[in-house]
Amino acid sequence: QVQLVESGGGLVQPGGSLRLSCAASGSYFYAMSWYRQAPAKQRELVAIMTRGGTTNYADSVKGRFTISRDNAKNTVYLQMNSLKPEDSAVYYCNAKAFVRDYWGQGTQVTVSS
Repeated sequence: QVQLVESGGGLVQPGGSLRLSCAASGSYFYAMSWYRQAPAKQRELVAIMTRGGTTNYADSVKGRFTISRDNAKNTVYLQMNSLKPEDSAVYYCNAKAFVRDYWGQGTQVTVSS
């Protein structure tokens, strides 16, 4: 049974930092990523990392967010620095297996003074 357990969301002031974690189990995942969805907006890809270490980021977060992965623990992290109010959203972990994608339950990130 596949499980994705997210943690690390919360409330932070503009300019602050948060780190999200997602521990995956139950399958082989060739890529793991973070998406986010703000109210009344579509879910969007924030960052993705393949098992081999290739990364890609949304233009809006380049230079501020860093995705990393511990393959031994099947855990992906998202370090978010210089946070802005427009980064506020529910952040979802996504794990890509060969037959389908799996999603975490989501964690709220709110950037506000």
